Amino acid sequence: MAIKYLLPEDRIPTAWYNVAADLPAPPPPPLHPGTLQPASPDDLAPLFPMGLIMQEMSPERLIEIPDEVREIYRLWRPTPLIRAARWEKALDTPAKIYFKYEGVSPAGSHKPNTAVAQAWYNKQEGITKLTTETGAGQWGSALSLACQLLGMECFVYMVKVSYFQKPYRRSMIRLWGAEVIPSPSDTTECGRAILAQDPDSPGSLGIAISEAVEVAAKRDDTHYSLGSVLSHVLLHQTVIGQEAIEQLGLADAYPDFVVGCVGGGSNFAGIAFPFLGENIKKGKKTRLIAVEPAACPSMTKGVYAFDYGDTAMLTPLVKMDTLGHDFIPPGIHAGGLRYHGMAPMLSHAYHLGLVEAQSVMQTDAFSAGVSFSRSEGIIPAPESNHAIAVVRQLAEDCKQSGDEKTILFNMSGHGHFDMSAYDNYLDGKLEDYAYPEEKIKEAMKCLPKV
Repeated sequence: MAIKYLLPEDRIPTAWYNVAADLPAPPPPPLHPGTLQPASPDDLAPLFPMGLIMQEMSPERLIEIPDEVREIYRLWRPTPLIRAARWEKALDTPAKIYFKYEGVSPAGSHKPNTAVAQAWYNKQEGITKLTTETGAGQWGSALSLACQLLGMECFVYMVKVSYFQKPYRRSMIRLWGAEVIPSPSDTTECGRAILAQDPDSPGSLGIAISEAVEVAAKRDDTHYSLGSVLSHVLLHQTVIGQEAIEQLGLADAYPDFVVGCVGGGSNFAGIAFPFLGENIKKGKKTRLIAVEPAACPSMTKGVYAFDYGDTAMLTPLVKMDTLGHDFIPPGIHAGGLRYHGMAPMLSHAYHLGLVEAQSVMQTDAFSAGVSFSRSEGIIPAPESNHAIAVVRQLAEDCKQSGDEKTILFNMSGHGHFDMSAYDNYLDGKLEDYAYPEEKIKEAMKCLPKV
């Protein structure tokens, strides 16, 4: 049977962990999109509250979590650490497999860890409305929940293909009081320009970000909120890894591998960065493996370069692993993780050789998710399936070698609102797709000259 390692409520971390304090070199700063010079806090102020801007640029190792944020965290934190003993048996592996289950949050994913924090800091500065984008809907539903809990308005641009593929995530966003619209839309100049070029555009996170940023930049009472990529977002997620370290202590275990899926990088960083800190400060040797879809392979096939975070080139430029800001993922890609770039802090750690990256095909990801679910009962989010696929391979490697390794992965959310993707897999309709090298080369021609 699965074994759960639980912590009492008073063991919710009191501070977020900032990995920047321990890296051997700082990442390059973001650049102003007009001047191409390092962006100042004032340059970012039209979009973000100063509290988050200071976190984005902070060199401090620990940043205190406000009491009201911790109080809301108590709705679902600490989340359980579970040993997947039944799956170990099914895989016939000597490996010990643990997972941190973030699907117990009200929104069903890790996303509220930063949504609540971002909404709180905005509210402290008098902001009453947040705009954002969402792909699969996990981030949009998390921010709508956070805004509802803190008495704020929320407006969500949802990537059009996901808007129709995932109607119940759309319903969650509306249930928690937010307005949601498929992107590209006719409500913004950016959206209208995209539709003029391609009336049937399936949308992308880059396009949806452009629409959300455009709305926020035009209103004094409104800020933009991002669910991944930026350093303050990754910072907020480190409650996951901090809890996991303490829970593994209860199990008298420590991981040889930490695995997580990556789209923008937040849930992987959330579980992996505290362990990266242990590697750097204490000489631990844990391998940290980020897993992305072969259809959106920013780390494994992209270029490490300065690029815009959105399609309309409204955001600051950040140095990251990128497929190009005009990247649009294939409509057949069902597994989420659709962003064109990777978090600058995570990209930086990757190119310092501190973390690893792998990509998997979506049928392999869903095959692994089904295998896990049939042993453990939990239906993973399609995003999480990518991590599970690599965990399964590591477990197979241990079976072949006889090594009793310990594997930890982040179950970033449940898949209860992704059943159409599972239906397509079970019916044999999912297609594998590897993003072509020639498309990446073509996109690189549009990178800004920095």
